Amino acid sequence: MVRIKITSTNLVKLEQVCREIKDIAEKTGTKIAGPVPLPVKRLVLPTRKSPCGEGTKTWRKHEMRIHRRLIDLGITDQRVMRQIMRIQIPDDVAIEMALSSQSS
Repeated sequence: MVRIKITSTNLVKLEQVCREIKDIAEKTGTKIAGPVPLPVKRLVLPTRKSPCGEGTKTWRKHEMRIHRRLIDLGITDQRVMRQIMRIQIPDDVAIEMALSSQSS
């Protein structure tokens, strides 16, 4: 079994990579579970509007959202893994792949 974790700040590019992996799995007949959306991480950075510190205490908040997806592939052969490794991945998308052996 292969577990793929995909992380990105750009939701459109993240969904594109997920769709490509799903298409490869469907073409080769591999069992696929996902993409499962995981909770979005929100990184919030509050900053003061006034650079000198004088005046009213007003704040501006900058936010970065990190979107994550989880895909599980069933028993795969090397051919499927090679096709997945050839996918063009954008710079702002990170992928983690973990192989595990399940005994049934």
